[in-house]
Amino acid sequence: DLDVETLRRLEDAIMDFPGCVIVISHDRYFLDRLATHILAFEDDGNVEWFEGNYEDYEKDRHRRLGAAADQPHRLKYRKLERG
Repeated sequence: DLDVETLRRLEDAIMDFPGCVIVISHDRYFLDRLATHILAFEDDGNVEWFEGNYEDYEKDRHRRLGAAADQPHRLKYRKLERG
């Protein structure tokens, strides 16, 4: 975890950086402020590429999944077979 001052400096550095930055974070505010594209690994195993910030991604996810978007899902394990 970063303290508030360090996090703000990191945000500013990323905003000023002219290149591409790949960020992995659970901090929704951080993602909403900085992200221009989202690569989301969703509950059903689908990988979703979305152009926009986190808030827009969440709106799109709710549009696509409806009420199921906020329901927790248990992971389903498959037995691996060698062969």
